[in-house]
Amino acid sequence: MMFERQKYEEIKSKLKLHFERDVEARDVLAGFLHKGDFRPIEKLMNGKTVFIFGCGPSLSRDVAKLRKRNLFSKAVVVSADGATEALLERGVVPDICVTDLDGSEKALIEASRLGCVMVIHAHGDNIPKIKRRVPKLPGKKLGTTQVMPRDNIKNFGGFSDGDRAVHLAVRFKAGKIVLFGMDFGRRIGSCSGKAKNATVKARKLSVGKKLLEELAGKTRIPILNATGSKNRIKNVKTIGVRELELEQ
Repeated sequence: MMFERQKYEEIKSKLKLHFERDVEARDVLAGFLHKGDFRPIEKLMNGKTVFIFGCGPSLSRDVAKLRKRNLFSKAVVVSADGATEALLERGVVPDICVTDLDGSEKALIEASRLGCVMVIHAHGDNIPKIKRRVPKLPGKKLGTTQVMPRDNIKNFGGFSDGDRAVHLAVRFKAGKIVLFGMDFGRRIGSCSGKAKNATVKARKLSVGKKLLEELAGKTRIPILNATGSKNRIKNVKTIGVRELELEQ
């Protein structure tokens, strides 16, 4: 879990991040967490098929296809922040939620209450939400940062909730990773947290997509994209839900 300073500086320059605020956010989150034991994540993911749900416009359609074919029971379900609400509304409780707390507070609390492990990310823009929302989450809580890790806060890589979820699955040796709702386009999904403007959000998604493509080019773990859109992710094979059903 190395802090890649050069990569951070590149992103920092592009998105005008504030290093000191990122460090402050990490330390604030650390104060709400215990030891930071990621063994429950390892136990859930190791060798398993992992479905990761982003907040793209295709999310609702992707979920409907999976429910129709009864595929949710055959994988570990990971939601990226706002996708949690969309899944809960359709009767699906994620096993893990990767979140910077931009999504629905009610949905995050409900998922936590129902046993979803919350992997909470600290960055310079979400300090007030960390202080307000983290104490309300009743279940298992773990923390990540985009700067140097500390005892109970880890850095597995990635930037957006979606690509950080993929980094997490790679770190804990998933058998196969399948992406849904990962459109990475200019259209922002309705469940996605609000940025100051759509341009900023699109820029952040662009960074996340690039990091995901780099990761996919390095790992031996199969990463498949079953997102129901025409958008393609470099180094990631596109697969239809029907094909995925035959693989399971």
